[in-house]
Amino acid sequence: MSDNRALRRSHVLANHILQSTPLASNLSLTREVCLQYSPPELNENYGFDVKEMRKLLDGHNVVDRDWIYGLMMQSNLFNRKERGGKIFVSPDYNQTMEQQREITMKRIWYLLENGVFKGWLTETGPEAELRKLALLEVCGIYDHSVSIKVGVHFFLWGNAVKFFGTKRHHEKWLKNTEDYVVKGCFAMTELGHGSNVRGIETLTTYDPTTEEFVITTPCESAQKYWIGGAANHATHTIVFSQLHINGTNQGVHAFIAQIRDQDGNICPNIRIADCGHKIGLNGVDNGRIWFDNLRIPRENLLNAVADVSSDGKYVSSIKDPDQRFGAFMAPLTSGRVTIASSAIYSAKVGLAIAIRYSLSRRAFSVTANGPEVLLLDYPSHQRRLLPLLAKTYAMSFAANELKMIYVKRTPETNKAIHVVSSGFKAVLTWHNMHTLQECREAVGGQGVKTENLVGQLKGEFDVQTTFEGDNNVLMQQVSKALFAEYVSCKKRNKPFKGLGLEHLNSPRPVLPTQLTSSTLRCSQFQTNVFCLRERDLLERFTSEVAQLQGRGESREFSFLLSHQLAEDLGKAFTEKAILQTILDAEAKLPAGSVKDVLGLVRSMYALISLEEDPSLLRYGYLSQDNVGDVRREVSKLCGELRPHALALVTSFGIPDSFLSPIAFNWVEANAWSSV
Repeated sequence: MSDNRALRRSHVLANHILQSTPLASNLSLTREVCLQYSPPELNENYGFDVKEMRKLLDGHNVVDRDWIYGLMMQSNLFNRKERGGKIFVSPDYNQTMEQQREITMKRIWYLLENGVFKGWLTETGPEAELRKLALLEVCGIYDHSVSIKVGVHFFLWGNAVKFFGTKRHHEKWLKNTEDYVVKGCFAMTELGHGSNVRGIETLTTYDPTTEEFVITTPCESAQKYWIGGAANHATHTIVFSQLHINGTNQGVHAFIAQIRDQDGNICPNIRIADCGHKIGLNGVDNGRIWFDNLRIPRENLLNAVADVSSDGKYVSSIKDPDQRFGAFMAPLTSGRVTIASSAIYSAKVGLAIAIRYSLSRRAFSVTANGPEVLLLDYPSHQRRLLPLLAKTYAMSFAANELKMIYVKRTPETNKAIHVVSSGFKAVLTWHNMHTLQECREAVGGQGVKTENLVGQLKGEFDVQTTFEGDNNVLMQQVSKALFAEYVSCKKRNKPFKGLGLEHLNSPRPVLPTQLTSSTLRCSQFQTNVFCLRERDLLERFTSEVAQLQGRGESREFSFLLSHQLAEDLGKAFTEKAILQTILDAEAKLPAGSVKDVLGLVRSMYALISLEEDPSLLRYGYLSQDNVGDVRREVSKLCGELRPHALALVTSFGIPDSFLSPIAFNWVEANAWSSV
């Protein structure tokens, strides 16, 4: 039966072919263009100076940023390719994991040879640090793997040597690190412990007969895990370990250990395994490390905080173990600073691509036989992208402010930097993931294509929400710090000073019951409602913890039970701090179009943040009618920001080559001639 059916089908096909009209001999295969790409610049006007806006957004080192952009575009190492008449540079994510790792290292060598890393560890001062941060940010715009691998080497390994070490370490390691004679990694995370650094299980003892430390991995959960650079390239590592001296655990300390020789051979008493393929960042060779009674010289203890004498005596100027641990953790803030800023540049890439695409791609008609409508002319599409654009702007100013307080840090500001960087790192990385997902959906099926970046970037940047501190844990740390400050000031009857809590010294703001458009856009109203929310949540949080303690619960367990209020408070604190940074930037501007547009962006940031927060209704800060007013105003702002959409993403200053084909002539990029 099946043979007969196949025979009948073959007859039908043969007859169809024989009876078909023959092709004309002069038939041209040139395509008829039904839909043509029209560059947004032909129809969109710049209502303000995009160069001035870019200076505001980047904040610093614009010339240095453009220089490294140019370096990357000049070299074939950065995978130059032509699409739709334009040259693009982006990683080839179709390469194997091994290929991605090797090309990442080659790109780093290229940047090294061209002087990108000059002075990164040997020059000091705010200007040198800001330049380093700017260049790292551009590395991350090109490829997160490059920036992470560079960041581990300089900001984790290098900064650990610089800040945990003393003169003997600086002289031996810093210049060699800057020149990549030494390739460093950073072994803190373990299989069994990530955010809880105090609980790590790697064990170090001291042998006074040989004046050596002995590092041991006592159990499988103590293996160092996710160590960037360890699987292939790193020659040395910073080892975080419990230090036991004469039977007493002195807590977590940092040591330098060599894990490979200069030929790349793994050293004796070291075992290294690969963490394997990941959902992103496959250009980074994450590895696992076991130490089998590894002996290192006494001088390899990074001893800025504590030391061990040759005869085995433990000495430290900081007697309190908690303060000593805090001293070890304080210099690591740089990781959260760079992650927060990197997340915002990733969101900028996604938005620049999605918004440019929406200004040239059309779909459906609103009238019979009428022209198809640009995606961004649909109110629903504006609602998807323009609030995220406003948030990205506000968070750009927040990231810049975080960098400024970091490079100008003093011992007195370390606490504030820890709290602010924790909140910003969490909120900005969450925002990036939300933005990339919305951008991926907003460009439709094109977002699934790797070369169009927005879908790929989700996997590349997802890890930011958990490394350098799980975001939920960081937000709890923010709330605990606010709790401690509140209780301390109340107990001592002192005015609030620092952490942006000065508003608690003033009377409680009273919000108007009727919210007009002008009221909602008023900076004072926005400040008042953000301050009221933070004040009320802080009071509720401290009251709930006190009630639980009054019932016999410990403070720590009371914090755990109050986690929902803690999360709301952490978010309220961070969003208020972000609002303040864009208000400060706006206040410094002279009257004009840049200031006017930034005012619209600031109002959009403030109102969309309020609209998205259920606590406004939950705790009665706004009525149901008020919340409706906020929602309608957001929609109005979408319409007012729509004419500025192209100018706002152009102000990001990201060269066309670092975006993707669908941001430009997506018809030509997909034409048969490009196959």
